[in-house]
Amino acid sequence: MRKVIGLSLLTAMAIQAAPVVLDEIEIEGKVDTEVIKDVSGEEIKSADVAEGLAKESSSVWLVRRSGISNDIIVRGQKKDNINVTIDGAKVFGACPNRMDPAISHILTNNIDYIEMTEGPYNVEDTGVLSADVKVHTKKPSEEFEGEVNLNAGSWGYRKASFSASGGTDTLKFLISASTEKGEQYEDGNGDDFAEQIEKQSPGNFEYQDQYRDMDAFEKKTVMAKLFWEIADNQELRLSYTGNRSDDILYPSSKMDALYDDSDIFNIEYTAKDLGKYSKQLDLQLYQSEVDHPMSTIYRKAATDITKEKTHWLDTKMQGAKIKNSFDMEGHLITAGLDYSLRNWNGRFYTNGTPGPISLDDVDTENYALFVKDTFRTGKLEWNLGLRYDDTEITSGNAADPSNDYRELNGFISGTYHADENTRYFAGIGKSSRVPDARELYIRMSGKQQGTPTLDNTKNYEFDLGMEKKFENATFKAKAFYSMLKDFIAYNSDAVGGEHLFENVDASIYGVEFSGSYIASESFYFDYGVSYQRGKKDDPLTGQTDTDLPEIPPLKVNAAVNYLYDDTLSFRAELVAADEWSNYDEDNGEQELDAYAVVNLKGTKQFNDHFELTVGVDNVFDNTYATANTYKDLTLLGVSGSDDVMLLNEPGRYFYANLKYKF
Repeated sequence: MRKVIGLSLLTAMAIQAAPVVLDEIEIEGKVDTEVIKDVSGEEIKSADVAEGLAKESSSVWLVRRSGISNDIIVRGQKKDNINVTIDGAKVFGACPNRMDPAISHILTNNIDYIEMTEGPYNVEDTGVLSADVKVHTKKPSEEFEGEVNLNAGSWGYRKASFSASGGTDTLKFLISASTEKGEQYEDGNGDDFAEQIEKQSPGNFEYQDQYRDMDAFEKKTVMAKLFWEIADNQELRLSYTGNRSDDILYPSSKMDALYDDSDIFNIEYTAKDLGKYSKQLDLQLYQSEVDHPMSTIYRKAATDITKEKTHWLDTKMQGAKIKNSFDMEGHLITAGLDYSLRNWNGRFYTNGTPGPISLDDVDTENYALFVKDTFRTGKLEWNLGLRYDDTEITSGNAADPSNDYRELNGFISGTYHADENTRYFAGIGKSSRVPDARELYIRMSGKQQGTPTLDNTKNYEFDLGMEKKFENATFKAKAFYSMLKDFIAYNSDAVGGEHLFENVDASIYGVEFSGSYIASESFYFDYGVSYQRGKKDDPLTGQTDTDLPEIPPLKVNAAVNYLYDDTLSFRAELVAADEWSNYDEDNGEQELDAYAVVNLKGTKQFNDHFELTVGVDNVFDNTYATANTYKDLTLLGVSGSDDVMLLNEPGRYFYANLKYKF
């Protein structure tokens, strides 16, 4: 592996040999916030946001489940511990096995940029435990414009997308649509999904012969927006996003998704300068729905019709928020009310016949008040926030007790502007998130796997950071220490296979570095490094391991960029990670090898309308896995072993994208 890493570094450095003019690289946003702009870049194999984020940020770790619809880890946390909003609308997946995480319900081609704030520094949304990921989609323009993209890649990947925008100074619209499909990718050994199962977990969960070579996924999406400027100081925004995914294969799981459909409706109203006590008033109403049946129908187990199982789940999230901002003696104060209601249902079917209920009409209802204050004292900028949550969780099953959680959360942070090029940041805060319906109530295989008595998780965190801009470089460093009270962990040794979730106190700490360097008029470099460690204060009941699960090892993202002229550019990037040497072995995690992957791409603009991008990912065709095997997910076992099946990442991947702008 050392030889591979060395060769990868040499290759990345060798591609950096000549000189271009680059715009000055500006330090953007807050010190504690990472703004990711290139997530819609053509180098992404699919419209999968998780894969795009993992390639663009060292702070994001990819959890590979399939060719699309993958998950992310930020600072050793995932699922409900990360708050994901799409234009302010909170989204949840329906699958308890994380086949449709929140981040998968928007596609890269619809994204303008993503703000990622790590830590408990958002009081406007509920459940911001370890990170806040705000996805901002593209906005309509006044001038009529648009683009068409045609993309092709290895393993039969095909994608076509279209967007158009325009209007007047008072009424603007945007319409975007895409369709894509891909075959089963091959890992560095040349094994597709079916062959990876046959090698690691032969038996009932291999694909049947007639499905062995079926496509890995097919996905269609549409996004429509209408912005109406009612008056000079008032605007109404309406938007809809629809996703339709069919036959998504999840080779390391026991089931595949027959389809995964989601609809997101959003209404936003903004009024500015209404008076002394209303600099800006914002109202928002939203609804997101997800319909997700997963089944064994493509697996050998289903040849016996009594074993053709389908787990059908759906979830709906409805929310409303009102907030008002005003200035008062040098303070910018924002106060608001936040409401949300999530419903979650699940049921098993055998050969189409209704069977046991897994989640019985569970409602999670949240009411909250929040207030924020921003002000400056000399060179020091202060941010303070406070939020009070009242959450009630009820089940349609009379045997399930209701749960009521009340929590006061908040933060205080300061940014010291030492000079126009240097800033220092420090913050301390507390946030919390309630257990979800699966952790409380889910029933599987006739057993009560949920634990109805769970406490909500609290995060007490301290952060430090600094950012420096030099004449030809930028540098950012962050460090954090997080104390988790009543962290919700999965205990695979729970007595009788029931009440599998357990509260435990834990801690996570880590450091992150990122920056850029302009070497010449033609060359610039960008990089990011992240490292974290996590420990439980005590082992779970009946166990001895104190390693916290899903804590990724050291990760490095580095790239060299070369601009030949105004029309031709090249990029070589390295994504590398250390081996998993600290992991929760008691709950199914295993040691993963270190890896280093080199990706290359070039972009040529032919005129004002046409742009061609070609590239290759995983140049050296390495075989490696990024997702560990925490038993919180239901995954296939390895034949003759206690291990769980690893799903390898794609091998060498060639692609080309042709863009036409009008």
